[in-house]
Amino acid sequence: MVLGSIADGLARGIEGAAATVSEAFFEPVVRLGVTGLSRAGKTVFITALVANLIDRGRMPGLAAAAQGRITAAWLQPQPDDTVPRFDYESHLAALTAREPRWPEGTRRISELRLSLKVRPTGLLSGLSGPRTLHLDIVDYPGEWLLDLALLDLSYADWSRAALARAEGRVEAAGFRAALAAADPAARLDEPVAQGLAAAWTGWLAAARAAGLSDCTPGRFLLPGDLAGSPVLTFAPLPPGNAPRGSLSREFARRYEAYKREVVRPFFRDHFARIDRQVVLVDALGAIGAGPTAVEDLRRAMAGILTAFRPGRNGVLSELLMGRRVERILFAATKADHLHHRQHARLAAIMEALVKDARARADFRGARTGAIAIASLRATVEESLARDGGTLDMVRGRLLDGSRSVAFHPGELPDDPAHILSPAREGAAAWPMGALASAAFAPAPLTLKPGEGPPHIRLDRAAEFLLGDRL
Repeated sequence: MVLGSIADGLARGIEGAAATVSEAFFEPVVRLGVTGLSRAGKTVFITALVANLIDRGRMPGLAAAAQGRITAAWLQPQPDDTVPRFDYESHLAALTAREPRWPEGTRRISELRLSLKVRPTGLLSGLSGPRTLHLDIVDYPGEWLLDLALLDLSYADWSRAALARAEGRVEAAGFRAALAAADPAARLDEPVAQGLAAAWTGWLAAARAAGLSDCTPGRFLLPGDLAGSPVLTFAPLPPGNAPRGSLSREFARRYEAYKREVVRPFFRDHFARIDRQVVLVDALGAIGAGPTAVEDLRRAMAGILTAFRPGRNGVLSELLMGRRVERILFAATKADHLHHRQHARLAAIMEALVKDARARADFRGARTGAIAIASLRATVEESLARDGGTLDMVRGRLLDGSRSVAFHPGELPDDPAHILSPAREGAAAWPMGALASAAFAPAPLTLKPGEGPPHIRLDRAAEFLLGDRL
């Protein structure tokens, strides 16, 4: 049994090494991970990115496209036969329909391969013809990424932190009531366990709706085929006696099973193979939800970097140590909800939100960046004369389709500290006043031949993530 496992591991290692050499010297592959927390716009980002790499008329910030060196781009089957394909065609059809609509969000892992034919530059340009670069885009829920931090936490550690986050929150009242009625040291009663797990799941869903980010375990919100299984039937409990057969002992066992059977396989089979990563962040949504949501987002972003293995990829390092994430881009989405005069402020806030996380990754050799983007532009800009001055606004169609409105959300501060300091201090509200929000529907599109959907800085995001490989 042991020898069989060793032989199987050696075979997989040889196959992986051969694939790595083939990728490195013949048709290189870049695996781009795309994630973000709920409502950050992962599905729209991937759809718009692929559409704009196929039709590159709106990609001047991508040097290879601007120079005409990308001669062709086409989709083909992804190499992982057991991973669902990202439904690009259906999502693009939803965004470009006569009555466009936002596609459904990410609820599971999926993958898409886009192949690019690229003419080389420099000394090799006259010696070789175009080469093919395969871009494998891996889409997965951000809640799964947060789960990777659990690998370093015991059940007691996770319970302590999870209960502290829920303490005092109105949305967690149902869970606190269920916890008060339970005896962790009592013998396991499955209905009691299921009730606690359901109450904890309800709190996580309410926390996410309130704009909070750190909602673990993530599979509780996206259970899929695991719904109702013991591996998703536990909740945090306060410290105390945990005799054999007790609720507390069983919850600790199930927590460890969750890490072993759910989190580790995801890391091993998918996440550990990524070389470039974009983390999409609805920073405007967090700001609109208040200081608590911003501080929770900041902590979540810091925790996300602990899951990455940043560093520079090389042929030998891939063969000997496995892949390491070379570039990580933190992108604040929905920049089209602001006039362009405020985009630099949004980008600065994004920089400040991930400062600790970026410093950790930069120190280990990975290149990181922060940017404000709109994967699909849903608004146009307007200016309104008011009180002797000018009010910068955006106009878009409301999500309910009722009407088009001109919207001014308020002013982001020039100094990101005016956002982060109140958040760290636990302020109840923003000193500068609340930031308003609006839910816009995608705008009807009329695309010229060779043009992808309109966006804001999607080309710059692509240049950061892929430019060196093109």
